[in-house]
Amino acid sequence: MKNTENEKTEDTDSSETDEEKEEGQTLIDKIRGKKSDKKNQTQLLQEKLGLEPGSLEQIEQKLFMARFIDYFSEETFDFIFRDKEMAKYFDQIKGILEGFSTKSEEDKLIKQSFENKQIDLIMEQLKVKAEQRAQEKGITKSVDKRMRNLSIYISIPMFVLVFALSLIPGVSYLILFPILCVFCMVPNFIKSYLVKKWQEFKEENKMDYYSANREDIMILKGFVADVLENIRSKLLELRVPLQLIKFVLHSRDYENLDVINQKTQRGTSQYFLQFQYPEGVEPYPIPDAIAQQYQASERSQEINKEEIPEKNFIVFKNIKAEDGIITSFVPTLKDNLADEINDMLNECKFTKATDDTSIILPNYSPEMAIYCICGEVVEIENVQICNWKEMFKFYLFEGKECDCGEKVYALSMMDENQEIPEELENIFK
Repeated sequence: MKNTENEKTEDTDSSETDEEKEEGQTLIDKIRGKKSDKKNQTQLLQEKLGLEPGSLEQIEQKLFMARFIDYFSEETFDFIFRDKEMAKYFDQIKGILEGFSTKSEEDKLIKQSFENKQIDLIMEQLKVKAEQRAQEKGITKSVDKRMRNLSIYISIPMFVLVFALSLIPGVSYLILFPILCVFCMVPNFIKSYLVKKWQEFKEENKMDYYSANREDIMILKGFVADVLENIRSKLLELRVPLQLIKFVLHSRDYENLDVINQKTQRGTSQYFLQFQYPEGVEPYPIPDAIAQQYQASERSQEINKEEIPEKNFIVFKNIKAEDGIITSFVPTLKDNLADEINDMLNECKFTKATDDTSIILPNYSPEMAIYCICGEVVEIENVQICNWKEMFKFYLFEGKECDCGEKVYALSMMDENQEIPEELENIFK
């Protein structure tokens, strides 16, 4: 009897572990990918470069830490109500930092910076604030858990109903089959609906949340910048060809990085990066043993690289505007509608509005401004009046290129009482 109970307990524990892994896999994939594959690649590169065992593993650990904190600072809402995943990441970071106590002075400084800036405490506080904002909107669980629970709650009664109908004499299987097909499709519809609502929530709240917590987020980004510079210095010290080390971050507002490519998926940007060589330093040669593989990889990247149209679009919501003068607005990031906005702009005629932006935006200030994705206030360099099919006029504000390399555009109605064409409601409403 005890053995049976033990087996049940083990099964339950295993089930819980599988569920936790399933819920956290999306975050893990975004931050680090599959560990086993990465480790093999790292060891192989280490051997071919003639480095001491463990040299690149230490760099990989630092890069994981930088990627995690960068991702958190850009997409904090992705971590809400994920206490177990956050605890795992903090445990990993704690282990990495503990190892720094026996490493070089530069590594010890990274550990001291983490502790002095209270990075873990700031992240916990930002997560709590994000959860509070979500709760105000009626969200009390992570989106993955909500989808899984709703699918279960709906699927079980459906299958019970089908089973009950199958027991009734005279009920044809030809009737049950289409019912069963519909029941199987319902969870997918629910998943699509929840994902759409989740993206809408993030889109509507991301900019406001970022503005309200900008100071803390910039502390996190400052720490990430320190870690990245530490990694770069170590790679240069080991004379590792920097062009071999490529990685992904969710922002590009760090120094000494080259953007290889970028993509935007569901409103989230990812940048494929590599470190820059210091000024005056020639790129280190790639050993012949891996040169062919590197060249093939470069050719593949060139083939797959696509020209990406403008994507950093912000739309003014809740505006107070009359006669073309906007006195109040709430900037809302709409990069997930970039294709739709680009198509709309291609159908417009443009007229320059004025050289004096303060006439249109008399209250433009850090308290009411357009912000770049890096958190800096956008300096407006051009304002156009867009005339869409002679039916609807609106403003297009063009920002100067930010120090981080991004360029932001903002759209706004010219009057709060304007009637919006049905085709453009998705953008302006």
